[in-house]
Amino acid sequence: MDSALRPKLKTAFKKARVIAPLHTAGPVATTPDGSKLVTCVGEDALLTDVKAGVEICRFAGDTESITSLCITPSSSHLLLFTSSLSLRIYEIPQTSIPQTKLVKPVRVIARAHDAPVHVCKADPTSTYLASGSADGVVKVWDILRGYVTHLFKGHGGVVSALAFNYPFDPSSVVREQKMQLITASVDTRIRIFDLSAAAARASGGSRPEAVLEGHVSVPRGLDVSPDGKWLVSGGRDSVVLIWDISSKASPVKKSSTGKGKETQFSPVLHKTIPVLERVEAVGFLHPDEDLAGAPSGPGKLRFYTGGEKGLVRIWDAREGNVLFTLGQEQDDSFKDQEEQRQIVDAIYLPATSTILSVHADQNILFHSLSTQTLSRQLIGFNDEIIDATFLSPNLPLQAPSPSSLSDTHVALATNSSLIRVYSTTSLDARLIVGHSEIVLCLDRGAQGRILASGSKDRSARIWAPVHPRASEDSPAVPEWRCVAICEGHAESVGAVAMSRKALSGDPAPSGSGSDTLRFMFTGSQDRTIKMWDLSAVPLSAPEDEGAHIVKCKSLTTQKAHDKDINSLDVAPNDRLLVSGSQDRTAKVWEVDYVTSSAGVRGELRLLGTCKGHKRGVWCVRFGRAERVLATGSGDKTVKLWNLDDFTCVKTFEGHTNSVLRVDFLNAGMQMVSSASDGLVKLWNVRDEECAATMDNHEDKVWALAVSSDESTIVSGAADSVVTFWQDCTEEQQVERETQRAKLVEKEQDLQNYLALHDYRNAILLALSMGQPGRLHSMFATLASSADPTVPRAPSITGHPAVDEVLRTLPGTDLVRLLRYIRDWNAHAKTSAVAQRVLHAVVKLRAAEDIERAFDEDAAFTAASATSASPAQDDGSAKTVASEAIPLEGRGTTSLKELIDALIPYTERHLTRMEKLLQDSYVVEHLLSEMDDGLFGQLGDEDESSENAAMDIDRAIDVAA
Repeated sequence: MDSALRPKLKTAFKKARVIAPLHTAGPVATTPDGSKLVTCVGEDALLTDVKAGVEICRFAGDTESITSLCITPSSSHLLLFTSSLSLRIYEIPQTSIPQTKLVKPVRVIARAHDAPVHVCKADPTSTYLASGSADGVVKVWDILRGYVTHLFKGHGGVVSALAFNYPFDPSSVVREQKMQLITASVDTRIRIFDLSAAAARASGGSRPEAVLEGHVSVPRGLDVSPDGKWLVSGGRDSVVLIWDISSKASPVKKSSTGKGKETQFSPVLHKTIPVLERVEAVGFLHPDEDLAGAPSGPGKLRFYTGGEKGLVRIWDAREGNVLFTLGQEQDDSFKDQEEQRQIVDAIYLPATSTILSVHADQNILFHSLSTQTLSRQLIGFNDEIIDATFLSPNLPLQAPSPSSLSDTHVALATNSSLIRVYSTTSLDARLIVGHSEIVLCLDRGAQGRILASGSKDRSARIWAPVHPRASEDSPAVPEWRCVAICEGHAESVGAVAMSRKALSGDPAPSGSGSDTLRFMFTGSQDRTIKMWDLSAVPLSAPEDEGAHIVKCKSLTTQKAHDKDINSLDVAPNDRLLVSGSQDRTAKVWEVDYVTSSAGVRGELRLLGTCKGHKRGVWCVRFGRAERVLATGSGDKTVKLWNLDDFTCVKTFEGHTNSVLRVDFLNAGMQMVSSASDGLVKLWNVRDEECAATMDNHEDKVWALAVSSDESTIVSGAADSVVTFWQDCTEEQQVERETQRAKLVEKEQDLQNYLALHDYRNAILLALSMGQPGRLHSMFATLASSADPTVPRAPSITGHPAVDEVLRTLPGTDLVRLLRYIRDWNAHAKTSAVAQRVLHAVVKLRAAEDIERAFDEDAAFTAASATSASPAQDDGSAKTVASEAIPLEGRGTTSLKELIDALIPYTERHLTRMEKLLQDSYVVEHLLSEMDDGLFGQLGDEDESSENAAMDIDRAIDVAA
């Protein structure tokens, strides 16, 4: 290959996106506009931007599980209760920029209740919070001040639902100042309390205005119409009751001690609607809600229910019939999954005409009321991720590869019978239902237009997307349906591989079958490989759910290995198949696929066996450009094999545990592998070296997929995390070139400043470049470079301009210079310059000035460390960090460490100089004695004058 056409080696990948656990268990809350979602992962609450699919922040918990939470209607505060019985109040960040620091609570009430709190609700004005505990006590809190305003006892057990009634009549000029709290408990009764101050005093603060009896099981949902006239309640007795709570009975005379008359509050049961399922959530729709196919208006009374069947139903309250249903009814064959599909909570968002349903299997669904469709689905928890592959459901048949419509989605096989299909740009996902056991493997065909899966249910299935009609908008994630099924294996199907030439866009001879899906191979725990005919499988699924599913025919069955088959791969030209097994071998087979008028014929013939691994082979991959084969094994190595003689040509070592996945990049010049050590490694094939290591997982990385343009790598692990790695080789090269150019410019500027004796700019530039050697040379040559014929002012360092620089040096630069002096002072060769500059700094700067410089440097370092994360570009965390600790005293520790490092060496240098001075006196004494012995006998009369002329000044300047 010509070197000019050879692709450049990739050297770096950055973490672009992460799909992490979103919701594992516990309550869910959302802001009224539906833009932000609060969910529970373990003992933590996290805030997510729904549209972007990005985690904004996490709220600092108390290591106890969260029992209940809610968001105020103003979206300003999050209120949550934990198993430790504490109430924690947080301010919700208004920005959508991700933050790495935990959000601390603004108020913590240590023991808010004496029993766990399972329901809480904020009032419409975002002023009060009602909480109901398991001991039948309901408290009303002032959110901002944190004290209890009302206390209601007498509930016969666990409080199961709460609702505020704050009526609003659009025709009235002044809003009625009446607020009621409606509660439900396991004693099946619904109680209505008046929260007004006068009513609370009259009733002693705890007696309800009315007690409603009608349910025979625990009520789980309560809601009041916006005008305050109607109350809807739904429970596990499979009925919904509509109450008229505006009814006022005739005036009743009060006792002789009272004055005037009192109107008794008497709600009336208006309608009983059997819903034939246990109801977990119920609520009224807004009267002006525009429902597709149903008229809206002030007189309409409609409500929604969610329960054990996992469906959201919209009801007409006056007629008692279902208007429409949101969600898909499951077949009878999936009855064992009904318990996981049931709805545990539903939230109505009038601002976006959306109902959000939370399911027992940790999935969160957004249903649009206007279009009656599923607008968004968030999958809370994926469990262990076993396999992954890219999909291109919207790619036209004649589109070039890769194109903008390639690899728009990614399919995940997890520890579940449901296949997840995610959009690569958001958290929106869909579940593919069909298998009855855990899905073990995935592969794509026709450049991602088709998905194949193998499962423990001993079958393999072919899935195709449902394309919407021309008049309908294309959803973010299309629905996938099963179009074909392959049954015949005696054990679970652990490996699938589809034809690579089918609908690849490459020209093919007629009769080769490349205009169809051609064939597929499956490998099983029964140690056989089956070849399946896919020529009759359609490329798109019909919209009719009950459409016929093609049962594929097996063309051939081959007993392939002595142990389980772990991996299969088909060569790019469809002529070879390779299989990897736990028997430590990889076998290469010749594929014979012929289509004729008589039918389709397929055969497999063994060409050779690759032996050399010491443990089972987990993955096999053909090179896309050369006749090579890569295998990953449990012996922690990746081996490259020659397909001509089936010998090992290269071995790549570096993983510390079993290599689970391997694939080729860059026309076979590089490979990428993932292993049980949680690492993804990029290898250069030519020199067998690891070019990059990607680390974002804490468990075995089972899944690895490379996009068509090779710019993105997806890795999925047993820690339930999916990471999108983006190629950033060019970005790093550009950044390095930019830094190199800046360094060359600074070097030239430094030379120019030195030539012009501009010592101020030279010192500042050397400090900013971090070059202590150049700085030391500059200080050392100051005295020698001075012109003795030119008179100049006295200076400490040897040049007045340098003295001025040291006197006015900024704080951070002064600290950097003192640290250089500390390093120079540790060596005898450089200690003279260090002592001279240190002497100048101590003489020219006050002690308070030096202390302040260290404080500024400590503050700057802390702010830089906080803002180093890309998630803190808004500077909010920098402000928090700088405000948390006062400026004074920050640098005391580093200043003390510097002084402790300077003093011992300075004392050592002083001792050395004193000894040198003493030695010089001895030398001087010896010389003078020698002079007296040689010339003292001459007796010349002018001896004194000669001695004076011969006297030599040998004073040694020891002061630096």
